[in-house]
Amino acid sequence: MPSFPSLPRSLPRSLARSLTALALVPAALALTACSTMYPQPRVDMQPAPVVKMPEPIPASANNGAIYQNANYRPLFEDHRARLVGDIVTVTITEKVSATQKSTSELDKSGALAAAVTAIPGIAANSFGAGRADVGGSSSSKSTGKGTNENTNDFSGTITAVVTGVLPNGHLLISGEKQVGVNANVDVLRFYGQVDPQSIRQGNIVASTAIANVRVEQRGRGAVADAHGIGWLSRFFLNLSPI
Repeated sequence: MPSFPSLPRSLPRSLARSLTALALVPAALALTACSTMYPQPRVDMQPAPVVKMPEPIPASANNGAIYQNANYRPLFEDHRARLVGDIVTVTITEKVSATQKSTSELDKSGALAAAVTAIPGIAANSFGAGRADVGGSSSSKSTGKGTNENTNDFSGTITAVVTGVLPNGHLLISGEKQVGVNANVDVLRFYGQVDPQSIRQGNIVASTAIANVRVEQRGRGAVADAHGIGWLSRFFLNLSPI
């Protein structure tokens, strides 16, 4: 803890407390800045504005004593999710693999030679034995090779709820699963947009058939803290030029 100079006893208590609080402000700001440095990457769970759909025209309610238009479900139909609140089981099978290779090679060489055989007024034997010969050579060789490979594999199952229906009939689904064991909590969140025709029997759909997918898997607790970086290390990482 930083040491602060002692205040004179002749000052009033209220003024002494105010000065002490002002002295603690820089230390609190420094600790706050250290805690906010080097933020952890997070997945944006908000829907991506890919296509702006037209506003739906509200249909006039045609309700009767028993029939309700908002909750109408035909008697003979495939029990496929299509209304807000319906449940869809998502099979997460996300696998992304990318490989990039680059190879370059350069080999260049050159030579230069020149000689003087005779000059008027100078004896011919003056240029013998290579006395007036000029020669030069150069050689350059460069070789480079690089490889970049990235592979991500994510698999699992989560049950999501239909949170919205677009005018074209596509469903917005969102789900969350939390599993706590001892002092650790494992959190899995999912969001996406799915075409009802892609939903198979049993309201099961693969994540590869879902658009605008957002998947987040995180852990909270002692295990996650053990893999974290302390505030002092984050401070030096932000100051490091490399």
